Amino acid sequence: MNRRLFLKRAAVTAGSLAAIPALPNILRAANGGAKLNCVLIGCGWRGGQHLDSLVKDHDQNLMAIVDPSEVQQEVVKKWLKSKEKPVDKLQVFTDYRKMFEKIGKQVDAVFITTPNHHHAVPAMMAMQLGKHVYCEKPLTHNISEARRLRAAARQYKVVTQMGNQGHCMGGYHRLCEFIWGGVIGQVTETHSWTDRANGGVGPRPPATKPPAGMDWDLWIGPAPYRDYHEDLHPHEWHGWYDFGNGSIGNLGCHVLDGAYWALKVEHPTSVEAEHIRGGSEERYPLGSRIRWDIPARNGMAPVKMYWYEGLNPTTQAQPQGKSHAAVGEARNFPPLLQELRKKYPDEELDRGDSGTLYVGEKGVVFTKTYGERMRLIPAERMKEITQPPQSLPRPKDIMADFITACLSGKTESAASFEYGAGLTEFTLLGNLAQYAGQGNKVEWDGPNMRVTNRPELNRWLKRDYRKGWNV
Repeated sequence: MNRRLFLKRAAVTAGSLAAIPALPNILRAANGGAKLNCVLIGCGWRGGQHLDSLVKDHDQNLMAIVDPSEVQQEVVKKWLKSKEKPVDKLQVFTDYRKMFEKIGKQVDAVFITTPNHHHAVPAMMAMQLGKHVYCEKPLTHNISEARRLRAAARQYKVVTQMGNQGHCMGGYHRLCEFIWGGVIGQVTETHSWTDRANGGVGPRPPATKPPAGMDWDLWIGPAPYRDYHEDLHPHEWHGWYDFGNGSIGNLGCHVLDGAYWALKVEHPTSVEAEHIRGGSEERYPLGSRIRWDIPARNGMAPVKMYWYEGLNPTTQAQPQGKSHAAVGEARNFPPLLQELRKKYPDEELDRGDSGTLYVGEKGVVFTKTYGERMRLIPAERMKEITQPPQSLPRPKDIMADFITACLSGKTESAASFEYGAGLTEFTLLGNLAQYAGQGNKVEWDGPNMRVTNRPELNRWLKRDYRKGWNV
């Protein structure tokens, strides 16, 4: 009996305990102390956060790490020692293909926290080996990859989870209950924003040497090769077409999660970039406003969903730094948010960071980046309405939800690839509008995954992989 089958069978009697806060410890007791053999792929900032949760908070077995940077590998080792965790048995790889080849049969779960262009390849490899997969948002670098990973998750019946934490934090659950309960009537508009400006202007900076200890060819991986240059690593890759998905790829799966879920979005009929600021032939904009047109569905009225990012397209202010967050009044916020702040100055409607307004026939709801601080505007109305009943279960947290599903033999988690692929596709359609250019509506045939009015854009739905890196 292989390890994965053993874990599923040994934990089956613990399935009814899913609502108990101390579940991971109870499950390990029921399983005779069984833990998941885990591999962390990508050991930078986000990987470090998952490391803390996976090893310190949930006490799982980290058997291997993968990162093309020797510096990051050493950071992980030092962290483990600081937490008095064993390091002598930790296996270290620079190439996840070699990791799967050497120890793939021993692995139970893979955690992927790489740049976006590396999400699909290891996720697919893991699922084909029957391994559970946790992958950061957005699930993939392009829409075709998202559909292929969703199909693979169905085929191999493994546990999957996309890392959009807000889907397990409760705020968006309550939002759904409010909207489905008719508290604000039919929603006709949503306005989502972020202060991130993950883009740039101008050509690539001059080529230079990669950071010490970095295997640059492995960092490039499936993407088209280029020499290392500034404004790319460790975080600025978000702003380049070949590696990231701009501000909307960075924050969209968090901020748009509530609107996508609560409004039961399937496929928009069109998407358009109404304004764009900055960008180039290979860089995302520094600011844009995007609109999705959603038809009537499931008893819900048509809705227009707006996204505002980075710098206001009409301001003359310049961003500070290279391609980082915009500052001050140069930020690109919804006019409705500005109006509500003036009308209700005591409401603490933060303009910074990210959030969403949901405009209904009978009122407006506000949420922050991960669905937190969900409330009607003005907040006094929360005392006046009949509160809808709680109908959705609340996961403890996104990591506990995933680990529990793996140990209990379930195949579904709160933010599985079944859901995450759809949200990712919806988000990346915003990139498609940016590729099309300002004012050029993109008509979308969702069931057939194609642009109907501008066929030249269909090339952005997938990519050509370098030899040895195919999905």
